[in-house]
Amino acid sequence: MPPRPPPSRARTFGGINRRRRRTRRRPRREPDFPTPRGMARNKEGLVLLLDVGPSMHRALPEVENVCTTLVRKKLVFHRSDEVGVVLFGTKETHNDLARELGGYKHVLVKHDIKVVDEETKDALENLPRGTAPGDFLDAIVVGLDMLIKRFGDTKAKQRLCLITDAQHLLRDPPQGTKEDQVDTIADQMKKHDIKMDCIVFRESGVQHNSVMDENDRLLYHFRDRSVAKVVQVDTPTALLGALKTRNVLPVTIFRGDLEVSSTFKIKVWAYKKTSEEKFPTLKKYSDKAPPSDQFASHEVKVDYEYKSILEPDTVIPPDQRIKGYLYGPQVVPISSAEWEAVKFKPEKGVKLLGFADRSSIPRSYFMKDVNSFVPEPGNTKAMVAVSALARAMQEMNKVAILRCVWRQNQANVAFGVLTPNISSVNNVPDSFYFNILPFAEDIRDFPFRSFSSLPPSSQPTEEQQEAADNLVKMLDLAPPGREEILRPDFTPNPMLERFYSYLDLKSKQPDANPPPLDSCLRRITEPDPDVINYRAPLIQNLGKSFELKENPKRKKARTQERLAYTDPDDQAKSSENNAEKATAADGQAKKPEDPYAEKARAIEVMFPSTEKVGKIGDVNPVKDFEAMLAERSSSIWVQKAIEEMKKYTTNLVENSLQGDYYEKALKCFVALRKACIIEQEPEEYNQFVTKLYERLKKVDDVVKFFQLLSSKNVLLICKEEAPDSDVTEEMARSFFLKTEISSE
Repeated sequence: MPPRPPPSRARTFGGINRRRRRTRRRPRREPDFPTPRGMARNKEGLVLLLDVGPSMHRALPEVENVCTTLVRKKLVFHRSDEVGVVLFGTKETHNDLARELGGYKHVLVKHDIKVVDEETKDALENLPRGTAPGDFLDAIVVGLDMLIKRFGDTKAKQRLCLITDAQHLLRDPPQGTKEDQVDTIADQMKKHDIKMDCIVFRESGVQHNSVMDENDRLLYHFRDRSVAKVVQVDTPTALLGALKTRNVLPVTIFRGDLEVSSTFKIKVWAYKKTSEEKFPTLKKYSDKAPPSDQFASHEVKVDYEYKSILEPDTVIPPDQRIKGYLYGPQVVPISSAEWEAVKFKPEKGVKLLGFADRSSIPRSYFMKDVNSFVPEPGNTKAMVAVSALARAMQEMNKVAILRCVWRQNQANVAFGVLTPNISSVNNVPDSFYFNILPFAEDIRDFPFRSFSSLPPSSQPTEEQQEAADNLVKMLDLAPPGREEILRPDFTPNPMLERFYSYLDLKSKQPDANPPPLDSCLRRITEPDPDVINYRAPLIQNLGKSFELKENPKRKKARTQERLAYTDPDDQAKSSENNAEKATAADGQAKKPEDPYAEKARAIEVMFPSTEKVGKIGDVNPVKDFEAMLAERSSSIWVQKAIEEMKKYTTNLVENSLQGDYYEKALKCFVALRKACIIEQEPEEYNQFVTKLYERLKKVDDVVKFFQLLSSKNVLLICKEEAPDSDVTEEMARSFFLKTEISSE
């Protein structure tokens, strides 16, 4: 064994002692001496068993792609994992068992088990095209032998991954049957806690024969022995999704009792069944450290400083800060201790509240991730109880309503529905699926008018309905006689796959541009071009069945009456006047309406009728502004009114002496803000306030005016008031109390 290098000394740079916790780095290569106990339990040892025989030649580009993607993700998430590559169906034979025992022909160890690196990825590119039929049992034995020799009896996670079409006849064993050989292999896998993923890739149209049936039976025998998972795919896209390129360790979110009553409790474990896969976190990197400093972390530290508007140069320490919540026009301060005291802290546990008809819980009510409730492993009584309850619920078409508190002192209570999941596999017990249900505050009700309430002229004709039905049939993802296309289990996220591919490219070529979308991923994001081309007449017929009109671009508009206030008496008078006008106009030709008339009416309702002016004066600037808005002699009149009010308001704020014009400026701000909401111009107001604040925030006297705006709730226009705004409600509330951020 080579001697260990001496521990590195502390480095000093700029007068700061910069000692790292680790004094040396573990090399990324395989050590020259075996280290069976050097692998931590959270690391994985993986051997890829790839069929490169003649029948797999067409699929090998996809096999290379999926295996390379697996290595890319390991380089991101599991850089200490170890991977080996075994090919079978090759012309050559190169493996330890062939040298030691003989046999195991046409099995080639392309890459020994080593810590994953660029060399591993290179071994999976340009795989050789084999000339001999592949025997997957020989390959499994070779891969199993490699894992046992590498890791011995350690508790490290070990896995085999087999990709084959299983079309070739396997050689007969020297003793016993092929099923006996599978049992022997399965016993060894159980002994060393080794799992296997079997992916059988056969393109649609391949005729089954007795050899394939026998091979499938042997693979499923591995599954029945609880050492393997078997999936069959028929498209390159499904192959890309079938190989789990990132294995997430299953972690329970709850272990305890499912309390049916005070005397009836079932021991259960709860796991995440589905959870959205996020993009890996991109970290900030600093290049300020000298290149010669090998101990520099290159981390970017971000510090937050809170400063007062009145004293911009004074930093407010944490013990002088407190959170406040808006309650009407005032801000109510609540300390962290008070907030902790008011929090609801229920006891940990899962309680059954009752049962409901499955049809009474709409699918649209399901929220967040799906969890799986399983009986406690090894607890026979729990398995029987869960199975009996699940099968009774299935028979009666019922679901259970639960109250769940996953951990002690949890801040919230989960209220959800439990759906039975009856297992179809012998050695897998029955279980439940759990979905979070909404509370009343979480439900959004959006009623829409039914087609049946429309007149016959607005409903589709038989020809149109038939054309639409044919389109649905044409794009059916589960056609008769074929496997379903784009099944969620086998459909990878194209954005994630593209990201990892580009990340690998950037590691080699820093200036590289994003490559075009891969053909397999394109089939996820776009309809099948072969189907579209083949069914082009049908699509054309769909277009001919409907009258297509160009939709001209119009100025943004929405119902103004929702924003303008009128009292009931004014509404009643308005209705009477409209009725009289309608009677007087009966029998006369209807005149085209001014496109600005609707907004003008809304402005007139919102602002009292005044004398029309073209300038904002000092006597009554708000009324002058309202009159300009109501004028609307041209399309630019509204913009002119807003610009005039912005100039006038700015002049008031800048020329105010000890706040003598602040009350008048406040009224102008209120009028301008209200008009910008009506006219759907929130950005005009928000940008005006932001620029004015940034320009004058250091003037002590003007700061008081912005505090006045904040206290009167004259804030930025948020999305809740105007959908076109980019400002959230939280951003609007905190605008005048912004923090300054400094980074090192």
